[in-house]
Amino acid sequence: MGHLVRKLEHFVRLSPADRAVLSRAAAERVRNLGPRLDIVREGERPKSVNLILAGWACRYKQLEDGRRQIVSFFLPGDICDLNVFILREMDHSIGTITSVTIADLSREFFGEITAGYPRIATAFWWESLVNSAIQREWTMSLGQRTAFERMAHLLCEIFLRLQMAGLTHDNGCEFPLTQSDLADATGLSKVHVNRTLQELRSAELIVLKGKSLTVPSLDRLMNAGLFNPNYLHMDREGRHLDSNE
Repeated sequence: MGHLVRKLEHFVRLSPADRAVLSRAAAERVRNLGPRLDIVREGERPKSVNLILAGWACRYKQLEDGRRQIVSFFLPGDICDLNVFILREMDHSIGTITSVTIADLSREFFGEITAGYPRIATAFWWESLVNSAIQREWTMSLGQRTAFERMAHLLCEIFLRLQMAGLTHDNGCEFPLTQSDLADATGLSKVHVNRTLQELRSAELIVLKGKSLTVPSLDRLMNAGLFNPNYLHMDREGRHLDSNE
């Protein structure tokens, strides 16, 4: 839960009572899933909102012939779908990348938040706005950025999102994505992904070793990806409420 709280506090200053209700909700209905499994499939009726407590997951669409498009990555502290209760059935699937620990947040929890915890509700609105902004950037990447720019942009985004959740160390972070995952997310072939990663390595913009990513100079990688971090709202411009602690 600490990752979620740390991220939300980029948007709104949370009180001890806010943190306590989030921690309680996250501990009530927890389950563990292995890697490369579906959390919920397209066509199923959603029963709860999934909060990723640990591990990585993704949202994806898949064609009948097996071709898959990853449309977003979920990192620790991410809420998969804040508005999922309005759906009669899922129009996409959510699957694990690594082993994950998930908290299932109930409809009643969100009713409680709306009625009694306005700071959390505001932070969730910011979370939704940032997720929409991320989708716009992914569309821009698929339509306009070169393969080199596209990959650099995605790596910048993942690194900064992990940083917001307190999951980076110096200039490095966990990075369990395979080249197939990156291909499905960027619309490139696996061969093109491999070539692009080699170009980024040769330019000394990244170091990929095992399941870890090191970014020697984030500014240089941001320049390579034409990356403007404003859409992540890391400047805490949403922290406009008094904490009343």
